[in-house]
This record gives sequence, structure tokens and C-alpha cells, in this order.
Amino acid sequence: MSNSRGNLVGRLIPCLTAPGKLQMQIDRWLLQEYLAHRQPPTLRFYQWSPAAISLGYHQRRYPDSWQSLSYHGEPIDLVRRPTGGRAVLHQGELTYSIVIGGLLGSKLAAYQQLCEFLIQGWRSLGVELSYGAKGKEYRDQANCFATATGADLVLADGYKFIGNAQLIRDGALLQHGSMRLRPNLDLCQTVFGGATAAPPAEIQTHSTAEIMAAVTAAASEVLNINWQIQPLSGAELAKIQASS
Repeated sequence: MSNSRGNLVGRLIPCLTAPGKLQMQIDRWLLQEYLAHRQPPTLRFYQWSPAAISLGYHQRRYPDSWQSLSYHGEPIDLVRRPTGGRAVLHQGELTYSIVIGGLLGSKLAAYQQLCEFLIQGWRSLGVELSYGAKGKEYRDQANCFATATGADLVLADGYKFIGNAQLIRDGALLQHGSMRLRPNLDLCQTVFGGATAAPPAEIQTHSTAEIMAAVTAAASEVLNINWQIQPLSGAELAKIQASS
């Protein structure tokens, strides 16, 4: 669908706070609906409540202790993503998700096409990001944020700030990623062991609303999409929850 100026019209779903299982159901459903030509390209932001650990689709090994963790008196959910990669702790962060088609080239090329809107969005907030470099130790890590691959975005000092993951199906792509904004460092150490550095002040000074606005504007410019705000309806949520 295009508007009168030729820009593709996409759907922007406002930030939703919900349990991890529902968030993953929504992402899978949006991809399925896009493949069935019932949804346009879609961008959304979300946060996880209660806190959760998401596992990569193929990740089978993780500590037994992860099944009995709690945070602020609530059990920490353990959820499997439809995408690859390693475990992510979803607390004090903002997740984005985009469903789109028409990207060409390799999987890494698709990452670089899509990550450009993240780079430009954060640049508009005064934060420079670049791609990580995958090391041999990546396969041995349970923690996604322990190493940065060429699909991830790091700060100038190498701090991994955004971890991304993809699912490609029949030419359509789901990419979602976690932006570490204000993680609880004690919780990170409990989950993954070892010390975890806090994001620099340049990250923590921006509100969630500012971040979403900047990233959305960049996604419009980079992808030539006019994002139209359309929340998930009650009927859609009912279908999503019944879908899996």
C-alpha cells in the first residue's frame, strides 16, 4: 500500500507492556499476517512485564537456575523467541520489532539494511553506534550481550548496546532487538554471573518516548515508509492469544 507521494504505508503499533509469551506471539502473528498479505510492514516497540529471559530458537543449554528466578517478588519468565541468537534478559530495556519484505542479499546484508534506521535514530540523539565483530567465543556464551556479532550495535568503546535477531520466511523478515537502557546490574550478575557494566550516561538521559520517536522517524526516512499509528485491537489480541 502506498500513499499519494509514493511512500509505502506501514503500521506503527504503540508501545505495549505485556508478558514475554504474548510479546513473542504478537511478533510471530505479525509475520504470518504479513506473509498472508493481511498486514503491511509493521514497526512496534514493547517492554516485558514481568521481567523475562528470552532464549534463542535453537538455544537448548542454559542454567537450571533460570527456571526459578524472581525479580521484585515476581517470577522471571523464561520464553523462547522465534529468532536465533543467545539469551537476553528483558529488564530495564526497550525492545523494537519490525516485519518487512523486499530486502535483498545475505542475512547479514539484511541486518545492515535494517540496522541503519537504528543507527540514524540514535545518532539524532547524539549517540554513535557501529557494528560488532563476532568472536570465536560467541558459541560458548549463554548471554547474548556477552559478545557482539556483526548483527549487533555497539558504542564507540565497544559496549554492546543493541542485540538483534532475525527470522526470514518466504522473503519476509521479522527482526527484533533489545536496547539496554537502565538494566539492574545486580540482576544481570545473578542471571549471567560476572560483573556487568552500566550503559553510559548518554544513553540513560533519554526517555523512552524520545527514543521511540527518534527511531520511528529514522525508520520512516531510511525505509521510505509512512508509519500510521494503529494499536492492536481487542479482536486481534484475541486471535493472537488463540494462535499458539
